[in-house]
Amino acid sequence: MFSSPLVVQIPPSMQMTDEQFFDFCQVNRELRIERNQFGEISIMPPTGSETGNRNFNVALQLGVWAEKDGTGVCFDSSTGFKLSTGAERSPDASWIKLERWNALSPEKQQRFAPICPDFVLELRSPSDNLKPLKEKMEEYMREPEVQLGFLIDRKHRRVYIYRPGIPEECLENPATVSGESVLPGFVLNMSKVW
Repeated sequence: MFSSPLVVQIPPSMQMTDEQFFDFCQVNRELRIERNQFGEISIMPPTGSETGNRNFNVALQLGVWAEKDGTGVCFDSSTGFKLSTGAERSPDASWIKLERWNALSPEKQQRFAPICPDFVLELRSPSDNLKPLKEKMEEYMREPEVQLGFLIDRKHRRVYIYRPGIPEECLENPATVSGESVLPGFVLNMSKVW
């Protein structure tokens, strides 16, 4: 088993359509698969148990807040989204405003929805390199819909906060992280993540 993403390059003559890529992901459900804007496919290994638990705690906190707030919907790490660049990405946790989600047809909601979340979160696994995760966060931030992003680096107890049009902010060992005006009232308790 591999510990970092396996990148598969597909010749231009063999590029998959969106439907073919969706079907490819469905028949390989045990894998986490993403495709970048150039058609390269990344196959990520399953997370370790500890990282899976921490990711669950993040998603749980976000989900509890979203249920009370009622203005949007949450998604877990197995959800694929089609970005405007053509890339298909799966953040570890994400949230979309209800009116944007409901504007999609039921057919589009069933596949890799052609929408980028308003909030995205990535959790660094011990085997992940930080640079590709930062590049992924920067890719999200180029999408006009994304208003806030968190990259959590458990290894160094840092949270990188991404906002449109401004440089990333790095918090050193924070006890909590606020969802700011994007997720009003949401506060991520980092004791459940570290």
